[in-house]
Amino acid sequence: MELCARRDVPVEQTWDLSLIFAEEKQMWEELAQTKNRVRRLCDTYMGKLDRAESIVNCLREMEDILRSIDRIGSYSGLALETDYTDSALLERDEKVSGEITHMRKDMAFVDSEILQAPEEELKAAVKSARGCRVYLEDLIAKKPHMLSPETEKTLAALSRSLDVPYTVYNTMKLADIAFDPFTVDGKEYPLGYSLFEDDYEYEADTNVRRAAFRAFSDTLKKYRHTTAAAYNACVTQDKTLSELRGFSNVFDSLLFPQKVTRAMYDRQIDLITERLAPAMRRYARLLAKKHHLGKATFADLKVPLDPEYDPRVTIAESREYVRDGLAVLGEDYQEMVDRAYRERWIDFARNIGKSTGGFCAGVYRQNSYILLSWNDRMADVFTIAHELGHAGQSMYSDAAQSLYENEPSMYLVEAPSTMNELLLANHLKQTNPDRRFRRWVLSSLVSNTYYHNFVTHLREAWYQREVYRIIDAGGSVNADALGDIFRRNLETFWGDAVEIPEGAELTWMRQPHYYMGLYSYTYSAGLTVATQAMLRIEKEGARAVADWKRFLAAGGTLPPAEQAAIMGMDITTDGPLNATIDYISSLIDEICTLTEEIDG
Repeated sequence: MELCARRDVPVEQTWDLSLIFAEEKQMWEELAQTKNRVRRLCDTYMGKLDRAESIVNCLREMEDILRSIDRIGSYSGLALETDYTDSALLERDEKVSGEITHMRKDMAFVDSEILQAPEEELKAAVKSARGCRVYLEDLIAKKPHMLSPETEKTLAALSRSLDVPYTVYNTMKLADIAFDPFTVDGKEYPLGYSLFEDDYEYEADTNVRRAAFRAFSDTLKKYRHTTAAAYNACVTQDKTLSELRGFSNVFDSLLFPQKVTRAMYDRQIDLITERLAPAMRRYARLLAKKHHLGKATFADLKVPLDPEYDPRVTIAESREYVRDGLAVLGEDYQEMVDRAYRERWIDFARNIGKSTGGFCAGVYRQNSYILLSWNDRMADVFTIAHELGHAGQSMYSDAAQSLYENEPSMYLVEAPSTMNELLLANHLKQTNPDRRFRRWVLSSLVSNTYYHNFVTHLREAWYQREVYRIIDAGGSVNADALGDIFRRNLETFWGDAVEIPEGAELTWMRQPHYYMGLYSYTYSAGLTVATQAMLRIEKEGARAVADWKRFLAAGGTLPPAEQAAIMGMDITTDGPLNATIDYISSLIDEICTLTEEIDG
């Protein structure tokens, strides 16, 4: 289990960035060419964006530039994600990021000048635009919140500095923090971020699992003040920018680009906290009873209900699980899965300095890149299915939409990914009629998919809202305050069903989502849409699958409520969310019933 250096990782477990550029030299050549194209764009259009024709032509030329920037940034940034201890990769990415920042600063005039054009020309540009209509409509909607051209250019130039809080957090987490091994019954166990989150949290041995939690938390605690300072800087910065842009509060500022209301945001947090908590407490008590724990602690909540039935899975086997599980989406989707494995889109390796968790990064109209740390667990198979959901979204939306309009609102971004987890679980249920097997599948769905998105990320969202309330009122936060908020957060949800041990309050230190605006709550929002869409596919089959592909292909051309309506749901009401909470509760009820039947 000891993590190795990146250089010692088998190449077949790494992703292949040569799909972007065959060699690094090509990246530098394209960077030089792109800088020249930016200069030509400035020379051609600066001071001349007062007519519809010039506006549309400028945006079309800029799209090609942005595609190159996307390729260049992906090639450099993705390499760094695999090893933050590599000083050469750090140095290269700093240089590339600096060059990209300069280019974006130079192009900042485009938005400002477009908004200064006569209203009739703006309307004509929107009417005639292909591939940038929504971009123009969104830009016009932002007009009341735009600053002077000089200020916008300054903010673009400062973009890297504005990212410093997240850079500090990531550097501390992936390059500086060092975990000592821990000992249980005379045996020494290595410890690291990915080892803890991807392995020990699922460990069936209670003594090892809880000892890992204590050792992990003790090390986190040493870094809490620096982490809190970085986070306070981030949220304070969000508040300052919201004031500069004339928003009445920081929430409206952060929700504005998502195109959702404050009511939709608050409903997601409050309704789940109120209605799902009783069912999850029931599941926690079942875990405690099944594992003879007396009372479950926060460190026990990810342990499999039936560890002996939790299969170890190889990377090769994962391909078949995922391919078969997503077959309902069609041959083109299965071919994408095959390509992901065959062309090495996925970085499975476990190595020092690698980003934790999992993510998918798409390169426009090329391929996607998926990162995780493989631990031979079924949970990893669900992670691959999840991330391939993002890749599938990109496959359909890239083909149908321009670069300006291919990404959906953040509110919906996790719907395609969580849908794939549900489809995988549905497939597994159909492969074996055995009751114990069915219980294993259902409990995997609850403990992985729904726990992760409706509990873990939802509790992050509850905590994040409390922090922004403090910041919005003119306050600040420190390590002790953040710990107090998160402990109250966990106690509110779990009540007396789960013991919240010392160290659980430091969970606020573990996620990068807090540095990405109001992102955490969208996991449950996306899974709400995915659950209702999955239930419709179960009922209607091909017709619902066709609508789901239309949903994916829409990209960012529709606001969330209209996009969800493609699947026949109204997310402006609490209906879909309540129905999803009821569905989760029914899964837990069935798991409890099956346990009584199987175990007596």
